[in-house]
Amino acid sequence: MCGIGGEFRLDGAPPDLAALERMLPVLSSRGPDGEGSWQHGPAALVHRRLRIIDLSDTGAQPMVDPELGLALVFNGCIYNYRELRDELTAAGYSFRSTSDTEVILKAYHRWGTACVERFYGMFAFALVELATHTLVLARDRLGIKPLYLAETPGRIRFASTLPALLAAGDVDTDLDPVALHHYMSFHSVVPPPRTILAGVRKLPPATVRVVTADGRSTDTVYWRPEFTRAAAPAMSADEWQERIMAALRTAVRRRMVADVPVGVLLSGGLDSSLIVALLAEQGQTGLATFSIGFEAAAGESGDEFHYSDLVAREYGTDHHQIRIGAARFVPAVHEAIAAMSEPMVSHDCVAFHLLSEEVSQRITVVQSGQGADEIFAGYDWYPPMANVARADAVEAYARVFFDRRHDALAGHLAPEWMLDHDASLEFVTAHFGAPGADTALDAALRQDSLVMLVDDPVKRVDNMTMAWGLEARVPFLDHEVVELAAACPPALKLAQGGKGVLKAASRGIVPDEVIDRPKGYFPVPAIRHLSGPLLDDVRDALTARPARERGLFRKDYLEELLDAPNARRTTLGSNALWQLGLLELWLQRIGV
Repeated sequence: MCGIGGEFRLDGAPPDLAALERMLPVLSSRGPDGEGSWQHGPAALVHRRLRIIDLSDTGAQPMVDPELGLALVFNGCIYNYRELRDELTAAGYSFRSTSDTEVILKAYHRWGTACVERFYGMFAFALVELATHTLVLARDRLGIKPLYLAETPGRIRFASTLPALLAAGDVDTDLDPVALHHYMSFHSVVPPPRTILAGVRKLPPATVRVVTADGRSTDTVYWRPEFTRAAAPAMSADEWQERIMAALRTAVRRRMVADVPVGVLLSGGLDSSLIVALLAEQGQTGLATFSIGFEAAAGESGDEFHYSDLVAREYGTDHHQIRIGAARFVPAVHEAIAAMSEPMVSHDCVAFHLLSEEVSQRITVVQSGQGADEIFAGYDWYPPMANVARADAVEAYARVFFDRRHDALAGHLAPEWMLDHDASLEFVTAHFGAPGADTALDAALRQDSLVMLVDDPVKRVDNMTMAWGLEARVPFLDHEVVELAAACPPALKLAQGGKGVLKAASRGIVPDEVIDRPKGYFPVPAIRHLSGPLLDDVRDALTARPARERGLFRKDYLEELLDAPNARRTTLGSNALWQLGLLELWLQRIGV
């Protein structure tokens, strides 16, 4: 796990090494164990390292192979790198390190861009062919690892974070009106390739981009599950449970690959509890587990320690219970905002940021339960989709998921920021209209698994953990698990109030009290119920000079929210004032 960056020139000029040097301090938290840089012809690469696999200097990056004529920077982990290394060794390749980075280099030389189809893992990488001056950018199937781009007619810059690109300079920081529409409507999700800034884009997941020396660019999407039953064998409910649990056992085992200890973020919900149970089943003892809790607010509890303690006792883990008091909370909110590559409304960000700070003092790799709700239909907006006709799926999805419909936005956004078309509905319509996805529920799950999941919970976990040099691995997003879940009959997923097939498969592995508990979320009451210093900070941000000059929101709407800060909620129950305040707090934090 690392921070990467680079520049590729298309105009004959040399790369701006000073600009890339400015990136490195911003990337340092993602890689606190060292840094490196490399330049050849039109290309330059920079890297900040977090030592996880091959702790020696032979695993350092940028990694250059003069014999093969390739250079690489890479962020992530290839879990099957040992098997690929053996295959490549048998084909005649020799290795000077024991790193997964070097395996990517040899694999690219052997199989070209198709090498990504052989990788089991999470990754974003930039590879340069020295002889042809070709740049190859790639991102893993579920977009677990980020890759941001800032392009001009003569230059492409890229980095693991958006703030690193801003530090390099010469970025168009105007707001993208379409992205703003998505942020306000599509539950604060801005789908790729857009970001909220007009001058920054992101490489979509499951994509390989090849850029040649003359500036031609080609994208290849190498993975997309169909969410149909066509390729799935006829199986009973019991057989589906067995197949899914077998895939999860493999996914959890893969994510123990490391030259350092691996722990688990244990919320006390089914997903993280199942990871702990499967690791215990595989013989892991003394596993380090971590839970976090906050002070209650407005009568809402701020922790789920009862369940996480139960699981820790059941499996004898080395458990750490982290309690966050009010004095520490508000500073942590601003630190979490500073760690965001894009504005992220979920209050989970603060929880993950604080949890990561504590965990990173004891361990550098953890497994986490993100993704199970999206792939196994765990959220409450999925059951209403069950009986919706496929032709009516878009409207049904928008009704339960969109924070605001297009018409309502006219009363919230200032007129100059309003679009004359419903960009978010158009995006969802196109996604739902793609081939595959047999039913309305399949279409909703495909949308959420391939778009919402990537640019909300997955991005949240990456940003917050990497702010402290902590690597988070997500076994529910093993692509084989996702493929199996996509093919699973919708009725099995919706059973038992959602995630039915996973709950049934977990019986006898996880305590019934955890399986049958009410669904929980990372509770951060002080954001759901704004008051005190945090409310003051939100009010200050929304009334500050940069906000007034930007003029994103209608004055009467802002006044309504500020007069009753906890009265207005979005469709999914988020605090409407926090959504607006977070955007301004983030923009002002990054200096826009």
